[in-house]
Amino acid sequence: SNTTQRNMHRAVRSIVGGGLRSLCATSSSPSSSLILHNVKSSSLKPICVGTRTFSSSASGFEIRPPITVFSEDETMLQETVAKFAKEVILPKVKHMDEQAKMDPSVLSGCFSNGLMGIEVTPDLQGAGMSFTSSIIVIEELAKIDPAVSVMVDVHNTLVVTAIRTWGSKAQQEHWLPRLATDTLGSFCLSEWGAGSDAFSLKTKAEKDGPDHYLLNGTKAWVTNSGEAGLFLVMANADFSQAHRGITAFLVPRDAPGLHVGKKEDKMGIRASSTCEVTFNNVRVHKDSIVGEYGKGYKIAIESLNEGRIGIAGQMIGLAQGVLDASMPYIIERKQFGKSISDFQGVQYTYADAATDIMMGRLLCYNAARMKEAGIPFVKEAAMAKLTCSRVAERVASSCISMLGGVGYTKEFPAEKFYRDAKIGQIYEGTTNMQLQTIGKIIRDSYK
Repeated sequence: SNTTQRNMHRAVRSIVGGGLRSLCATSSSPSSSLILHNVKSSSLKPICVGTRTFSSSASGFEIRPPITVFSEDETMLQETVAKFAKEVILPKVKHMDEQAKMDPSVLSGCFSNGLMGIEVTPDLQGAGMSFTSSIIVIEELAKIDPAVSVMVDVHNTLVVTAIRTWGSKAQQEHWLPRLATDTLGSFCLSEWGAGSDAFSLKTKAEKDGPDHYLLNGTKAWVTNSGEAGLFLVMANADFSQAHRGITAFLVPRDAPGLHVGKKEDKMGIRASSTCEVTFNNVRVHKDSIVGEYGKGYKIAIESLNEGRIGIAGQMIGLAQGVLDASMPYIIERKQFGKSISDFQGVQYTYADAATDIMMGRLLCYNAARMKEAGIPFVKEAAMAKLTCSRVAERVASSCISMLGGVGYTKEFPAEKFYRDAKIGQIYEGTTNMQLQTIGKIIRDSYK
């Protein structure tokens, strides 16, 4: 209505004129990096909205950079990882895919380049970087090999994050330096009968004296299990409490009774090890519990919420990687006397692909920045993973179509990217689980 419009105009003029200084919501940490704008003139009183600072002058309103514009440190990180991926990983991608095995030099290279302790503090031998830095690393690696990317992703966003966030001081001091420098981590949640219904897991933890537990059960689809030195294991210590009995345990690979079984012969991300892991009376001390007894479900849920942003980064890196690998041939290939890239139909295809990639990247980095800012991000993480996994498959398929016959051969990387893309709609929450999460949050917001 005209009345509503007039009221909105008055509100805008009032804000610009400095009439709503009572809107200030003071940040609990004034020196935080979340304060993106410092008012330089002492004559201007700031208006704060959440943790963002704005000038009360019209000309002083903060202009924030786009969410995909990186800081100087983030840009340097991106360039460094891209160089490592092209020089060290790229020459080994085809062989690793054929052999379904991670090259040891690639794993050691990830450690030596500081990619395995991205958010671990320097005093514990980590890089001391941000969550968004993790996503940058994951995306850059996925442009070359999504299998290497997911290895780094699961290690950082699931295992390391759980110990950083919920681990005891002793656990952090013992394990984080090792995870940052030479020990790969693995996350054990899924079972043959507990996939999307993860909390119906049957692996049990039984008391064995006052200070120990015996772990018994089998975990399935365990990423990094072939090379891992540490397993974060979810086991139920009290089935009468249902999911509230689930407890998280740290179990080293050399624990008696732990056995890494058959490696799955997968369609894609073949260099990433995915194995069955069994626990037969594996005896662990109560000090190996991460967080509190019965809080394993909380650790799993919250870790996976962050992990989904990591998978979004992996999938959007995959999409960018397959487009980057395909465009030179599309430009070079000539039919009817001109480059096929000049045909309008082909232009529509790669224009759609590039637009899809940008859409996914915006969702991914928005979710990452929200997580860093301490803003609820579960819906946005699910949206990012949902969209980016779809984009990855769509762009990889489009690239094969544009390449034609050569795109269907193993001489070109497009077919591998296409095989690698499908897993994005399955692990760390299927497409339907993401839709359900998004739907529930939207429904509840209208109640």
